[in-house]
Amino acid sequence: MSYLQALYRTYDENLDEVGKAQRKEFRNGQSTEYMLLPISHTTQTAHIEVLVDLEGNFYDAYELDKENTVLPFTEESGSRSGQNYVPHFLHDKLMFVAGDYKKFVEADEKKAAAYDAYITQLAGWCTSSYSHPYIEAIYHYVKKGTVIEDLVREGVLHTDSQDLLMKKWTGEQSERPKIFSVIASEQEAAFVRFNVHIPGEVVTPIWRNQEIFSLFIHYYNTLLKEKDLCYVTGEQIPRIERHPNKLRNSGDKAKLISANDAAGFTYRGRFTSSLEAANISYDASQKAHNALKWLIEKQGKTIDGRVFLVWGTAQLDIPVMSDDLFEQEIDWTKDFDLFEAVENKDILKTQLAKQYGALLAGLSRNIQLEESKGEKVYILTIDAATPGRLAVLYYREYDIQLYFDRLADWHTKASWRQTRKKDNEWIHFYGAPSFYTIAHAAYGPRPSDKVVKGVMERLIPCVLDDRKIPIDIVRSAIVRASNPQFYSESWEWEQALTVACSLTRKTYEQEGFTVALDTNCKDRDYLFGRMLAVADVLERRALGKEENRATNALRYLSAFQANPLRTWLTIQKNLQPYQMKLRDKANYYTSLIDKIASEIPIEQFNDTALSGRYLLGYYSQRQDLYTKKDKEGEMTE
Repeated sequence: MSYLQALYRTYDENLDEVGKAQRKEFRNGQSTEYMLLPISHTTQTAHIEVLVDLEGNFYDAYELDKENTVLPFTEESGSRSGQNYVPHFLHDKLMFVAGDYKKFVEADEKKAAAYDAYITQLAGWCTSSYSHPYIEAIYHYVKKGTVIEDLVREGVLHTDSQDLLMKKWTGEQSERPKIFSVIASEQEAAFVRFNVHIPGEVVTPIWRNQEIFSLFIHYYNTLLKEKDLCYVTGEQIPRIERHPNKLRNSGDKAKLISANDAAGFTYRGRFTSSLEAANISYDASQKAHNALKWLIEKQGKTIDGRVFLVWGTAQLDIPVMSDDLFEQEIDWTKDFDLFEAVENKDILKTQLAKQYGALLAGLSRNIQLEESKGEKVYILTIDAATPGRLAVLYYREYDIQLYFDRLADWHTKASWRQTRKKDNEWIHFYGAPSFYTIAHAAYGPRPSDKVVKGVMERLIPCVLDDRKIPIDIVRSAIVRASNPQFYSESWEWEQALTVACSLTRKTYEQEGFTVALDTNCKDRDYLFGRMLAVADVLERRALGKEENRATNALRYLSAFQANPLRTWLTIQKNLQPYQMKLRDKANYYTSLIDKIASEIPIEQFNDTALSGRYLLGYYSQRQDLYTKKDKEGEMTE
């Protein structure tokens, strides 16, 4: 129940956001609207809007572009499915709101009776002390039973030769009415929302009216009778058995809490009823589920139906462990000089850790860690076990200071000079790669969402619990980085290479590998990688800027990793023409190769396969050579 308590607390701490529509902007220019829903309310995609006046007369109607609408609902209507025709309050499908549904649709008795249940339910609200003039106006209109007739007359709905609603459009496609585009199925499945028109006034829409929200909450509370002990709040308050769905999106039918298989004896033997297994009050259930839905829409990451969510009590927007530092919302000019470490090849691990400390301090400057002691950060991962069940795959809660310490530790131990390409420009920064980038480097370049979400799930404990990175991910990243031919563009391979270096460095963190070139490291694999880098740079310089073909070092990279001695003989032989071309300018590179090779013990100069450490040597040596030549004006990267 701890995650429900966290969500319940989050809702209570954000009561000022309840009922307020917010908009989320995406990088592709699109946006979506979301809201922290009031209790006793849910959302539904509406296809048609009907306007009535205060006397309950029809005024206008038009089609909608599948807009999300907030509407009051009941415990039963929130769980309806199949032929369980239980009406929502106020806004609903045609079969509920249209008294003339039987006249325009061939319906069975259950569907035909849906209108009577709807109008009786709405009448109860209108005759209570929690009614509202707008609600009464809508009630008086739908009681006339002419909804479909009015929509047909306005040209919103369309009938066939038998005066029944068309199943599908049979006319010219150029004349196809809009209603057939906004509804995936037949016209009779259209969802209708109502609003009130008052001449000369700007009326707050019913689905955003805070006063109407509050009135319905108070009215519905009068209908809740049975009280019991709530496992979340510990209080004796009204309980429910059916809990909300639509957590990940408006069409999501999976639930976190449900028990409808008593006949299968799932909980028999331990409990006599499902309420003994999980007895949650109406108030706690509504607040926890609404808070979860709001957080998912606001800042959750959803991949192939799996939701990764991080939020805090002191501040909702918490840096996510799955992102790299470049993806965080940071003012780089104030918080961190992204390119400072690039120019300093002698940067030490302690200095790098200090840089990350400053960066994370920039990330958390608005959180004020010193004043937030005792505040929590929550990490939650959920996915659908079956179409109707949501499972909590991972849940942890951390003290906010501990969370930031773990985050800083990850970005320090797995740091490397990362490569990205954005808007046709190469971008370099120091830090750990994002989980998404790791998945693409290890199983890409275009892995399925199923693979990506699996990698992300397995990497979360590596950050938060300091576990070792799964060896299969590390090995796969090394293999792909050792095969440049897998990639159609050079920047993709450069990105895979930097990711492999990050994972290798984290895997061998006890050996103290640094981003900068370590000329004192005598590790065999590291030295072989350095030799390969010098051969790569030598040939690249001989080819010049005009020639873009791969060097022999890159072409034989995979073979070199598997059989370093035999492959080196081939690379060394192929280097001779380029050494001749450069003449005296090749002396530096030739002598550097000799120096590195002389440091490898003769018994280790063999064909034993290289570990991922060779990539660290290769990248650090290559970067060192490029940095030196760039400073001297002889070569640019």
